[in-house]
Amino acid sequence: MPEENVYFPMFINLKDRKIVVIGAGNIAGRRVESLLGFGCSITVIALDCCEKIKKLYNEGLVTFEKRAYDAADTDGAFFVLAATDDHDLNKKIYDDCKRKGIIVNVSTDKSLCDFYFPGIVKRDSLVVGFSSSGKAHKKAKLIRQAAEEAIDRVLEEDAK
Repeated sequence: MPEENVYFPMFINLKDRKIVVIGAGNIAGRRVESLLGFGCSITVIALDCCEKIKKLYNEGLVTFEKRAYDAADTDGAFFVLAATDDHDLNKKIYDDCKRKGIIVNVSTDKSLCDFYFPGIVKRDSLVVGFSSSGKAHKKAKLIRQAAEEAIDRVLEEDAK
């Protein structure tokens, strides 16, 4: 058994699943954008939002509710992303989710994460995820970029 948490890479069907994101800054924007290709229903709740979230909302790709968080917001969620810059609020969201048995990711505190958001390379039905179990984000990003280039080369050669 490993001494520390090493996260299991599980590929899961998100089609028509309810994902709730509390907070709408740049981190939330990146995570929402990466979820869009998987068929889930995404609701973002925040007092304000970044340009990326605003654009996705205007394109009808996400629901955006401009208001403060309420514990009932997580009801029926498959998973929740707490991505605010308020540690106490993120902890409250985490606690609410744990009481309801909902898996949660808190972007500002890896100790409050049931799962980590992987680096993703998605090409049609091919999906590859990269994680360092929260230990080496930059290395995981570099490896993801290198793998993305290799995957694109293989797919390009295969198309010829």
